[in-house]
Formats: sequence, structure tokens, C-alpha cells
Amino acid sequence: MNPRKVTPLFTGRRIIVVGSTGSGKTTLASKLSTMLGMPHIEMDALFWEENWTGVAPEVFRARVEQVTCQPTWVIDGNYSRVRDIVWGRADTVIWLDYPAPVIFWRLLWRTLRRTIMQEELWSGNRERLANQFLSRDSLFLWAARKIPQHRRDYPALLASPEFHFDSVLRLRSPAACRRWLKSLTPR
Repeated sequence: MNPRKVTPLFTGRRIIVVGSTGSGKTTLASKLSTMLGMPHIEMDALFWEENWTGVAPEVFRARVEQVTCQPTWVIDGNYSRVRDIVWGRADTVIWLDYPAPVIFWRLLWRTLRRTIMQEELWSGNRERLANQFLSRDSLFLWAARKIPQHRRDYPALLASPEFHFDSVLRLRSPAACRRWLKSLTPR
């Protein structure tokens, strides 16, 4: 894949940030939202209800349809069931393709922070250590499965004629991400 270059004069108006769980999608999307003066949308917030219950597919799609009709946004998430909507409307993709050890380290610290601080996530949900380390629903297991899948699938998806992006940026390290952020001219 030869992603198009993003210049310091960043023109993205509908931006999706993708990458493995724990890579920093939400953190980057939030920073971009603030810098660029655009709404930040977390797909997890649209999907998760109380007690970690996911909404019905048609409800999720309707929610995503509604928020992506806006003229500008920064959205984060990898939900393939709404990829046609989000990727179809995005003009810019930022893929956080960090090495697995970086992702697992970040995921560990995020999980510890969230559980110790009893951080409320979406719809009142909170992470629990037992679920993350002693469960088949562990985000660590999820990341272990998804990292190689994203590296295999994303290059073809990003090059697909189905999607038409003005910019595709594949950041391979947190340092590269910081350098890129510093290069941006805020709106």
C-alpha cells in the first residue's frame, strides 16, 4: 500500500481513526477534535449499553448514520458492521499501526487506570480486572487476534475502489504520531 501523504496543511473534515484496541484511537481522535474544532464521536459510545450489552445492529447503524451526516467529525473505532457508512463518508483515515508490545503496554496501563479509578465508560460501564485477565472477553485476547487481522486486511480495504479517501495516514509509532500532530496547522 502506498498511502497518500498528509501535508502539514491538513484538510480532513471527516476523519476516522482506526487501529487495535489500546493503540490510542480515542486519545488521538479527541486531540484532533480539539485542534480542528470538530465533533469527536466514539463508536464505542454509540454501541455499548448498560452491562456491556451491545445495541441491535439496526440501532447501531441508525446511530452511526445520524452522526456521520454532519459536515465535520473525528470518529474512532473499527466496527466492520458500519464500515460501509463511516469509511464511505470519511475523507481521511488515520491508522495507528503500532508494534504489538506498544499496544499491549498501553492497554495494560489503560486497564489498570480505568479499574483503579473506577472510570465510568459508556452507559455506566466500568472495566474489571477479572474480565480483562481471566475472561474470554479480555481486550488483551481481542488485541492479539485483531492486530494481525488489521495488518492483513487494512491495506486492501484502504486501497479498495469502494472507498475514496483524500488522505490515508499509517502511523507506525507513537513518536511518528506526535511528530505528525506537531506538523498540523490548527483551524
